[in-house]
Amino acid sequence: MTILRYQIGKNFQRNLNVLLTTAAAIAAVIPFYLLILIALKSPEGGLGAVRLVPDFFFQNFTSAWRRSDLGRSIFNSAVITFGAAAGLIFLASMAGFAVARFRTLLNKTIFYLFLVCMMVPGIINTVPLYTLMIRIHGINRYWSMICVLAANALPFSVFLYTGFIRAMPEDMEESALMDGCSRFKSYWLIVMPLIKPVTASVVILQGLGMWNNYAQAVFFLQDKAHRTIPLAISLFFQQYGANWPEMAAAAFIGLTPAVLAFIAFQKYFIHGITAGAMKG
Repeated sequence: MTILRYQIGKNFQRNLNVLLTTAAAIAAVIPFYLLILIALKSPEGGLGAVRLVPDFFFQNFTSAWRRSDLGRSIFNSAVITFGAAAGLIFLASMAGFAVARFRTLLNKTIFYLFLVCMMVPGIINTVPLYTLMIRIHGINRYWSMICVLAANALPFSVFLYTGFIRAMPEDMEESALMDGCSRFKSYWLIVMPLIKPVTASVVILQGLGMWNNYAQAVFFLQDKAHRTIPLAISLFFQQYGANWPEMAAAAFIGLTPAVLAFIAFQKYFIHGITAGAMKG
């Protein structure tokens, strides 16, 4: 009887987990489906009637692409995001390596300063940062936006890298040092290939924020030639009003590269987050 009760309870728990997971998946998919549904609506269909089958009016995508100049905006977002992500990975991984392997008082102090910076919203620094950008001629420049986004994402990324590297054994690095390898070469040739999971987590978490950044971009990228996806969609709304099908089409186009990046790195994502945030 005890075994039977245990088996029934185990089956109930498994079925409950499946049910909750399915409900969570459906709740996550519904907004994307509604976005596609609206993006494919025809002008005659309107938004008043609730229909679960789209009208397949693909002209919304071509019109949104042309009116909001999404091609240029995607290029700008790609340049800024890839540049900021590359700089972030290089700097944050080196900082995490230094903090994890050299546990001096200075490194511990710097690490705790990074943790404190995680609690400060980036929007608070906008006014003094804008003044600085004017003085160094950083308005409407790729390099300035790349530096701003990388700096904003640095504290949390260093936190993840530090925890992940601390959990790694030092045997291979010590062997490389005994063979005459420098600290930087041991970091570059040994540590970097082993921290791919946490690097993928940083790319997904911070890269999506960089791609969708609006708070800083609206101040530092003011001309049309440097406008990113969020700015282009915002300006499209201001110019053409609440044209929801074309707005949804533009949002779907801007969202697609981020979704593809998540799919590409998802197998490393969970492992990098748990190892970087819990083992440290």
